[in-house]
Amino acid sequence: MKKQMEKHIILGVHITDRLRRASAVQQVFTDYGCHIKTRLGLHETAANFCSPNGLVLLEVVGPDKIAREMERKLKAIRGIDVQRMVFTHD
Repeated sequence: MKKQMEKHIILGVHITDRLRRASAVQQVFTDYGCHIKTRLGLHETAANFCSPNGLVLLEVVGPDKIAREMERKLKAIRGIDVQRMVFTHD
């Protein structure tokens, strides 16, 4: 019997105007929280500056259908761009 290939799905979520969009994005993250294995947020900051844009990397687990659904809901939010990376191995 052949073993099914395991997938690692990474979603890169680019958020423009973080202050306005954060609550809608966070709601999607909350809705799919049981399928987010890893979450890493990145944005530029300094003592007197905080970037209005941000990038969140998500490692998604579970059926591919779930990752696609989450990706679709994030893309529906204005000012959000989502890029998908899929790594497979035996």
